[in-house]
Amino acid sequence: MGERITSPCVGLCSTTLGDRVCRGCQRVDSEIRDWPALSGEQRRCRMAELDRLRAEVAGRFLVVVDPASLEAQLRRHRIRFRDEQPPLSRAVELLRVGRGRIRDLSRYGLAGRDGEDAASLHERITTDLLAAAERRQTRLPDLLDPPTQDP
Repeated sequence: MGERITSPCVGLCSTTLGDRVCRGCQRVDSEIRDWPALSGEQRRCRMAELDRLRAEVAGRFLVVVDPASLEAQLRRHRIRFRDEQPPLSRAVELLRVGRGRIRDLSRYGLAGRDGEDAASLHERITTDLLAAAERRQTRLPDLLDPPTQDP
């Protein structure tokens, strides 16, 4: 039996609306289209790269002060995450889903760097994340086909 195809899809695909980069998962349209054909290792590398991108951007605005509380709240609210997913990448998804309901970030193991509320943090992170994903798009061919080393 084939390997299970893990995907960063969050069910919010804006490429169907004409965006070149998905606002939900930050993949480019061709990457979304070709995802099922990628090997398990290629998918794992892409997932790790997207996690790094989310963590880098979220880290500008947000601190995870208690990863266990964050994980407990993700489980409580049935928000999908992966074991290997960094806490800041998990926090991006939590804010996407709960930005209008979260009143006290500390209950989720989070703190805004500037004391902002969840909705404001989500908006700032999403704006910067989309810009970073657009820049990633220009590097994607190199990421897909890294130069081979001569023996």
